Amino acid sequence: MTVPDFAARPQLSEDVARFVRRRIFDGTYPAGGYIGLEQLASELGISVTPVREALFELRAEGLLAQQPRRGFVVLPVTGRDIADVSNVQAYVGGELAARAAQNISDDQVRALSAIQDALEDAYRRDDGEAAVRLNHEFHRAINVAADSPKLAQMMSLITRYAPESVFPTIESWPAESMRHHRQLLTALAEHDDALARTAMSEHLASGAGPLIEHLKTRGVVR
Repeated sequence: MTVPDFAARPQLSEDVARFVRRRIFDGTYPAGGYIGLEQLASELGISVTPVREALFELRAEGLLAQQPRRGFVVLPVTGRDIADVSNVQAYVGGELAARAAQNISDDQVRALSAIQDALEDAYRRDDGEAAVRLNHEFHRAINVAADSPKLAQMMSLITRYAPESVFPTIESWPAESMRHHRQLLTALAEHDDALARTAMSEHLASGAGPLIEHLKTRGVVR
């Protein structure tokens, strides 16, 4: 895996936490393996402090455990964990989409459609990093349109547990996801809150099965 340039970034601990999550979910850091503070800090070219903060954050999320004199160990991820996160996302995301349908402006719909066009282009070019970024922008734009900051903040916290970087690598998911997004765009443009809620809930819930199977093949989920 290419190591990103962390040196000039603010909020280093969040970037490091995101990096380690990705390694856990792609199998680079297997369950039962240890993550060394100094080794990871050296690899990323940063001080130990933001690495320690990131690992404590991941411990609080249940992805790592701290063992005396041995450091941080990666905990197993279960299919039930993935399904639970997906179900909560579906509920909260559905409510945000319904509120967005009531509030969204024509300009916001056009901006969302442009993001979707760019996302589909990224999938066609097999640009996984761009696809992850644009997918995040798509969902964030809906959450902004919902004008419900506390609910959106809750969704942001839940999403930390979802391995977004993995989805572009699941063979069947890009086409399925694009179909869902187009349904969402239609519902939002028509200010149909019931359809928007259903479309978003089904979209977020339906990813759990393919994701679990994909992670099983990589030995991440047991």
